[in-house]
This record gives sequence, C-alpha cells and structure tokens, in this order.
Amino acid sequence: HYVACFYDHLIKTKVTTARKGMPPIFPVVLYSGSRRWTAREDIYRMIRPEPPGFLCVYQPHLRYYLVDESRFSEEELARRDTPLSGVFGVENASKDLQALQLAIDRLVASIRAHPEKSRLDEVITRWLNRHLKRLEAGVELDRVNSLVEDKAMLAENLETLVERERQKSRQEGRQEGQRLTAINLLKLGMLTEEQISQTTGLPLAEVKALQSGQPH
Repeated sequence: HYVACFYDHLIKTKVTTARKGMPPIFPVVLYSGSRRWTAREDIYRMIRPEPPGFLCVYQPHLRYYLVDESRFSEEELARRDTPLSGVFGVENASKDLQALQLAIDRLVASIRAHPEKSRLDEVITRWLNRHLKRLEAGVELDRVNSLVEDKAMLAENLETLVERERQKSRQEGRQEGQRLTAINLLKLGMLTEEQISQTTGLPLAEVKALQSGQPH
C-alpha cells in the first residue's frame, strides 16, 4: 500500500511520469512492539493455494525489509555503537529506569562522536521527549534542547525518577508486610482492631477492611 501510494504521489505531483519510469524503492518496516513479528515479508507468500505455473508470473511480489528491535540483544546494540542502535537501546530499556539511564548515556556518546552531531542531537532530543511522555515516565525535557549540551540536567531528572521509584518500591514492600502482620493478628483473634492498627501502623479503616475479608 505504501509503495503504491508513493508511486501515485510521484505521478500526481509530476515528479516523474509513467514514460520516464519510477525510481527503485527500498521498503523498510521498523518494528518496536513487544510481541514477536509474525506477518509475511512478501505478499506473494499470503496467496493460497499455490497458483498453477502459468498464473505465478501474474501474482504480486511486494517485499519489505524488517528491522525488529527486540531481536537485537543489549550486547549487540552496544557493539554497533551508532545513534540508531542507541535509540533501539533506549526503547528496549524503557521498563527499567536504571537501564534506561545507561542506554541514554550510550546514545549521547554516539551522537557526540557522529559527524552530523548537531542535526542528530536536535532530532533525537525531540524524539526522546515524546518517547518519555508516551511512557509516562514523569521526565519532562521541555527545558532540554540538546542531549549533548544538557546531559547533566537530563541525568539529574532521571536520577530523581530512579530514586522515586526505589522509595515507592520500599514503601509498597513495607505496606505489604504490615498487611500480612495484621491478617495474622486478626486470625489469632487476641487483639482488637484498634490494637492491631496501633501495632502495625495501618489505618483503622484498612484493618476493618482486612477483618471483613477474613473467613469466620
């Protein structure tokens, strides 16, 4: 569809004509989804049943080149050391904030070493801002105009976010421990709800809710 529309666009905008001919195309699919890519890479492979010999020549062959980010390991991306492999590394590390921080550091280093540093820095900074917003990571890069020049500001924001996530995990673990203790005390039936609230530090309303969920 994209190939046909592109050729149609070239004709409608008079970039070329049917008589002059069409330029060659290299169709690329860049896939960053979490599930494995299973679509056929040539439309001909979707034709079933296999057509008889005299029909084969008339069947469409539209093939694309697949770049599946999830198939690249972190080690392989690090070996390639290009801005594009850096972008892949950031996307693959998005669920782990510490890994994300390391991936961004590698991305910044590859941009700094590239001959088109200024242009890449501008484009990738805008992309990273949108990417982090999609992740709802809580990092705003509106004041960061350059990953290379404002790296310290970005690192500070990411470090703050990592620490916030650590505190959240510790708090969730502590609350879960308090709930388990309260449940065990309720099962013993030796303390009142008020006493359990004071002992565990849980709000009385939460202790009452746990009590109502206990079998009698």
